[in-house]
Amino acid sequence: MNAVAQHPLVIIPGVLFWVSLYDGMKDALSDYLPAEKIAVVPVSLIDWTGFPPSPEKSTNRVMIALHRTIRDMERKFPGEPITLVGHSGGGSVGMVYLLEKPFQGDSYQSGKRIKKLITLGTPFQTHEYYARIKSDFIFSHLSPDFFDRVSVVSVVSDKYHGNSEGSFREKMCYQFYKNVLDDGNVAGDGIVPAKSCFLEGAVNVTIADAEHLPTPHTRWYGTKEGVEQWIQWL
Repeated sequence: MNAVAQHPLVIIPGVLFWVSLYDGMKDALSDYLPAEKIAVVPVSLIDWTGFPPSPEKSTNRVMIALHRTIRDMERKFPGEPITLVGHSGGGSVGMVYLLEKPFQGDSYQSGKRIKKLITLGTPFQTHEYYARIKSDFIFSHLSPDFFDRVSVVSVVSDKYHGNSEGSFREKMCYQFYKNVLDDGNVAGDGIVPAKSCFLEGAVNVTIADAEHLPTPHTRWYGTKEGVEQWIQWL
């Protein structure tokens, strides 16, 4: 494997996930680059849901925390390019942030600081209501020249097939996939169908053995075994 770039890296948690769930991912990545160059955006469940509930504004709240984390990395490592790694819906938050267009009143100028975004199990094609707030915004503002400024790598696993007539696991995958796309009889990572993560203009990578949820005793994108399958694109 080629040497991994030693640039600072910022991890964006997925929707309804919080910072401590990514401790293992940070440890796994520290086998490849210095631990002090890895940061997880400090979001909580409340950032995603809001209080009182306002999930439609979750992206704005998470972008505030993302921007602060990037600024902190800039102070620690001045002049170095930064890579973003977004898990699940965190990947689409990263895209909204990098588009530098007003999103529900908020916009950020990332300039030349962010050179790469790697998304892990991030659905760009979806009919889920709150996810579409982001995806519709992305596609309304995304242009080919965006990829001249930021390299995007969309990684997804096709480990599990959905099947409405299959085993219990296959039926569960079918329901999860059908919540994202109309067809649940497809392959994916157990929660997100692989083809929903394909983004024109990005480098689309399908890996064989990773699960979506950062839960104990699973081989998800952030475990040592999961990271090994996509680290070469860092």
